Amino acid sequence: MTKPVSFKHFKTSPEVIRLAVMLYVRFPLSLRNVEDLLHERGVDVSHEAVRYWWHRFGPTFASEIRKRRIEGMKSSRWRWHLDEMFVKINGETHYLWRAVDHEGEVLESYVTKARDKKAARKFLKKAIRKHGRAEEIVTDKLRSYGAALSEIGADTRQEAGRWLNNRAENSHLPFRRMRSAP
Repeated sequence: MTKPVSFKHFKTSPEVIRLAVMLYVRFPLSLRNVEDLLHERGVDVSHEAVRYWWHRFGPTFASEIRKRRIEGMKSSRWRWHLDEMFVKINGETHYLWRAVDHEGEVLESYVTKARDKKAARKFLKKAIRKHGRAEEIVTDKLRSYGAALSEIGADTRQEAGRWLNNRAENSHLPFRRMRSAP
């Protein structure tokens, strides 16, 4: 259980701090733009205060939003896209497994040395434990997924097709661009 956010030792009210951080995180605004917006509302804070609050409370607020979003989606229709890719870490080949939801947000990622049923099962159990069961699981045609899903008892939920898994493939693109950059 996460402990609540403590606004102790801050002169500014918690509502203003939360508003400033959310404006900065949610919208494409600079720190000075957030400062100006708050000034128009009668709140006099500097951009450095907004930066400090964002650094201090941003991750906490983001995890709260993520938890609320996941709780809301547990009752709705989940669709996961699973995929794996090769990555080199210190010259050794490893496999990066990813679970992406139907909106394209990465739910879970996991790195293994093997690309077999055991690794797929461990990845799936970790994702299910953290995010609940999915209604549909879209995969590529890697046989490890089918074997792991049948062991877990979710093999009827699997969909495998040629172009169905584009959502997961697209989630790899920023990583591939970063890896190929000079």
